Amino acid sequence: MSENTQGSNEPTQDQKVEQQKEAIKQDAKGLFKSASRFLKELLDFREDTDRESTIELIKADIPFKGATAWILICSIFIASIGLNANSIPVVIGAMLISPLMGPILGMGMSIAVNDIDTLRKSLINFGVMVLLSVFTAWLFFLLFPLKEESSELLARTKPDVRDVLIAFFGGLALIIARTKKGTIASVIFGVAIATALMPPLCTVGFGLAIGKYEYALGAIYLFTINTIFIALATFLVLKLLKFPMLRYANSAKRKRTARLASFVALLVMIPAIYTFWVTLNESRAQGDYENFMAQEIEANENLYLRKDIYSYDNKTLKLFFDGEISDATISDLQNEILNYPKISDFQLMVRGNKSRGIDQVSKAYDRAIEELDRLQNTNEALNTQVTELKSKIAELEEQIEKNNMVASSAFSYKNVAKDAKIRFPDLEALGYGKVLKSNFLKVDTVQVIFPKWKFRVSDSLHGLRERALREWITKEIKADTLHVE
Repeated sequence: MSENTQGSNEPTQDQKVEQQKEAIKQDAKGLFKSASRFLKELLDFREDTDRESTIELIKADIPFKGATAWILICSIFIASIGLNANSIPVVIGAMLISPLMGPILGMGMSIAVNDIDTLRKSLINFGVMVLLSVFTAWLFFLLFPLKEESSELLARTKPDVRDVLIAFFGGLALIIARTKKGTIASVIFGVAIATALMPPLCTVGFGLAIGKYEYALGAIYLFTINTIFIALATFLVLKLLKFPMLRYANSAKRKRTARLASFVALLVMIPAIYTFWVTLNESRAQGDYENFMAQEIEANENLYLRKDIYSYDNKTLKLFFDGEISDATISDLQNEILNYPKISDFQLMVRGNKSRGIDQVSKAYDRAIEELDRLQNTNEALNTQVTELKSKIAELEEQIEKNNMVASSAFSYKNVAKDAKIRFPDLEALGYGKVLKSNFLKVDTVQVIFPKWKFRVSDSLHGLRERALREWITKEIKADTLHVE
């Protein structure tokens, strides 16, 4: 009986499976909670926020006067010089010292906390900064003699969607660093470089100075993008951190201010979204255009593209080719462009030049004839030089023979050698000859004797006997100069 009771208390197989499932669920819940807690601790920065200090720091960077104005002027000059010289390090240095970021953060912060007075100050200081920056850059490029359109300058005239993303995420990094207890200076410097507020303003001044207003418009568009998205990022972060709204004693004024702040925030959001959408479409269209040119034009060996004109605003693509372009080729290109959706609605205009092919062949032939004439003239000049050198060599050989004949008739070496043996008994052998010597400027023929003595003596006595031998032989052979070796 007791055995049956004991057996009935044991869980069944189904119960064991249910218990295991429940244990797995509990483990999964614990793992999920641990992961959630880890991610929250990793990514949550609200507890590390110093709201009062953040607002004070942002407000402190808004005023624009005295030293700040001169710092801005100097940074604009430095950036303009760097852009003109195409020097990236110089441009980076100018961006690091630029004070332009303060009023932009002030605009985003004031809208977020309903502070109309700070917004007014930010807008005024920002406007003054922009005007002073453009005027300084315009003055530099107007007076500076070198006005080359460097790649660094031209890079600021055509913004794309990447500039929007850089400005937005740069603004996020900046305001997060500002809100942290103990501002992260390295982040602020990095954002100043990444968002690049200075170079577009310098490019605006450059475009105005040289009369290319499309450069100025493109650059001010890029600057506007950076400004809007940095301010937008500031607004969103401060709203996320629930910064306290500024309270007004007058309830009616508080309501009006809140509505105005909301309206301004909406105004900022609308152009930001529109700008992102426009630049995104332009970037996609540019990508399709480049792919179309690479795959359909450059890859076709039968097409010789001379020039292309791409216009996103006019929705046109003009292609100019060398040689005749058949109707079938034009129709094929018009069908192929439909495969690129972002430029499929563009008007494709193809132009060929029937006489262009013949002109190219004729010009190539003329160039070949000119090159052949040049080579022939060069060859004739070289042949003339070779003939002249051969003539000079023959003259020199003839002169050498004459000199040898004169020398052989002037004295008998055999007699001179016998007399030398008698006069200098310790002389064992005597050599004589004419040697060519050069100082690498000219070549001379000199007479040389080669005495060999029976006995070694001191250096002083050896010098005396060789000098006596040289003087005696010089007189005997009537030589102007005689060397002893």
